[in-house]
Amino acid sequence: MNTPLQCIIIEDELPAQRILKNYLGKLPDMELKGSFQSALEANEMLRNNSIDAVFLDINLPDISGLHYIKTLSRAPAIVMTTAYPEHAVESFELDTICDYLVKPFSFERFLKAVHKIRNRTPIVVEASRPKALGHVFINVDKTLHKVALGSILYIESDRNYVTVVTESGKLSYLESLKNWLKRVPKTQFLQVHKSYIVNCAHIDKITGNTLYINGNKIPIGRMFKSNLRTTLSTMEREHRHP
Repeated sequence: MNTPLQCIIIEDELPAQRILKNYLGKLPDMELKGSFQSALEANEMLRNNSIDAVFLDINLPDISGLHYIKTLSRAPAIVMTTAYPEHAVESFELDTICDYLVKPFSFERFLKAVHKIRNRTPIVVEASRPKALGHVFINVDKTLHKVALGSILYIESDRNYVTVVTESGKLSYLESLKNWLKRVPKTQFLQVHKSYIVNCAHIDKITGNTLYINGNKIPIGRMFKSNLRTTLSTMEREHRHP
């Protein structure tokens, strides 16, 4: 079962807030963490918490919803809510926006938007933790270290060096990320950024363009998004139907 999506509402009209709260209350896989009447009020919540989705009005006090999104370095999934359909084209030019709801909208239409959020943001893939995948030896400072592949959380590249991060520690040495792609099983390890390969079995959650492994934030590159989504969906299906 998927972990509930953590979401907030940013809407200055209280009747519209109540409708969104009512709709969200019908969905057990959505957890409302807060409601705000301006984007600035929501800043602290977004900064200090892992929020998966925001239901965001366009016309807000101080700064519009569209302008506010552009100030976020790592925005969660966004569903725009507004009475003005003419902003739709501009909204969809922003990669983080999943859908555009024109008020008044039905529960059925709202539910479609939620499905789009889930498709964009896979949350906690319930794959079996980690399988026995064999091991490799890593030569660091003239010492061979035996590393179980299943224990690797992720591999990070920094110029000509890589750092292999495992459940028990880190090993850094002269190597390329490209060579590591040849050594790990592609069914479980995936490149998600030009500088990162991750063990998908260790992913805790994904929020926007960031994935989390054991408390570490790892960016997701635009060109790697689609493949990541496909791989996680395949792993989830295999877990449900072994």
